[in-house]
Amino acid sequence: MATTKWVIDPTHTEVQFKVKHLVISTVTGSFKQFAGEAETEEDDFATAKVRFTADISSIDTNQEQRDQHLKSGDFFDAESYPQLIFESTSMQKTGEGEYQLLGNLTLRGTTKPVTLQVEYGGSATDFYGNQKAGFEVSGKISRKEFGLTWDGITEAGAIVVGDEVKLFANVQFAKQA
Repeated sequence: MATTKWVIDPTHTEVQFKVKHLVISTVTGSFKQFAGEAETEEDDFATAKVRFTADISSIDTNQEQRDQHLKSGDFFDAESYPQLIFESTSMQKTGEGEYQLLGNLTLRGTTKPVTLQVEYGGSATDFYGNQKAGFEVSGKISRKEFGLTWDGITEAGAIVVGDEVKLFANVQFAKQA
């Protein structure tokens, strides 16, 4: 059976995270620099092996001071740990166009298993004859399990940053010749 290689199209992909701030609102951030690939048997994504990396220094929450704090040793320590890495261990079909993607996520030098929900959006050929496939990916992690343990408490006793981080990605892969 032939192996097909797919590469993330960065111009049609976005990678985001959401975390509670002061328990009352949500801050959304994204990674602007990332890369990823999938290998499938033929064009069957149920067999996909996925690898994804994001550059921590490309973090963007639309607020420069917060971004610098996130890159610092209080959080991601981008200087010592420049990349987030995800490597899949299995992909399981759970329904029509729905999958569970299991793998290992490495953040700040800590690797933990994670389960991501994947929804297949379909495939199409672009104006240039390239075959594309789209997916929505979501999941949750505990930031503290990955060593992102900084905690701020306001004078009133409110927690500044929640532990649960929601992960979202809209991903478009391009089939490689």
